[in-house]
Amino acid sequence: MPNDPVVVAEIRRAVESVGLPALALRIQPGGQTLVNVETIFHTEAPEFRHSTVLLGQAVEITATPTRFTWHHGDGTTQTTSTPGAPYPSTEVTHRYARVATGLTPRVDVGYHVTYRVNGGAVQEIDQLITASGPPAGLDVAEAAPVVVAP
Repeated sequence: MPNDPVVVAEIRRAVESVGLPALALRIQPGGQTLVNVETIFHTEAPEFRHSTVLLGQAVEITATPTRFTWHHGDGTTQTTSTPGAPYPSTEVTHRYARVATGLTPRVDVGYHVTYRVNGGAVQEIDQLITASGPPAGLDVAEAAPVVVAP
């Protein structure tokens, strides 16, 4: 029964109806950055577990974040297999090329989903299920050099 395409489709529908966690984007140095400065992106990506009953069977679902698509808010994206990390890590960064206000970067996460029916063997859904993260606010400014007399 666990490998039955109908069961897999029902489990996928159940996962989508429960909703996988949308991850909040963390930006360093905060809500404002500078042109041509590495801006750090990261998120917290815990494993998600949910139990339900489908077609009269007890189903345990586990969703593990495995793909992160970083939407920078300036039309560019990058994809990684890790959630990044805060400073001093530069694992996930982006350099903005021009001044901008009101950018809305976000991170979308692709979850690898496994399930067990009635405590049986672990099975997997062979396609990632994606949850789009909420947008964060970001402005990009330009620093002007200033000469200071001694």
